[in-house]
Amino acid sequence: MRPGTQLKIENYAYNAAKPESDNVVMSMFKGGLRAVTGLLGKRSREKVSFQTETATIGIRGTHFGALLCQNDCSGVPTTGGQAPANGLHVDVTSGAITMSNGAGSVQINAGQFGYVASAGSQPTVVPPQQGIQVTMPSSISKDKGGRGVGKGDAAGCKM
Repeated sequence: MRPGTQLKIENYAYNAAKPESDNVVMSMFKGGLRAVTGLLGKRSREKVSFQTETATIGIRGTHFGALLCQNDCSGVPTTGGQAPANGLHVDVTSGAITMSNGAGSVQINAGQFGYVASAGSQPTVVPPQQGIQVTMPSSISKDKGGRGVGKGDAAGCKM
């Protein structure tokens, strides 16, 4: 998570013997994060979602970043040198996600970027030169084995 991020775990259920009861719902009120889905996302990907005020992110077995800007992203680097626009910015490293709200839905695939300005605007795929890569400090980008986040066997992570 980025500094100042506010995230709430709304629901979490995992039972090794009952994959049909798996469920993860997280709400991000502020900030940004990188997420790598683990065993639960591989078993029940349709039951993993990240909610924000602008859209819900559904995973498709993935490694992605999300950044919710609310007049607080002035320190986030962009190719144009200006602060990112307010709204939800996503990037997908592997797999795919869907961004959905009342105005529509879009799938964002590996190597793509997405953006949605508000709950009433259509989520869209944006060109790479306009995309925001959500980064994390190198101190947390390596796991104990040194493989790096999202690399190797993720079976140890239940989300």
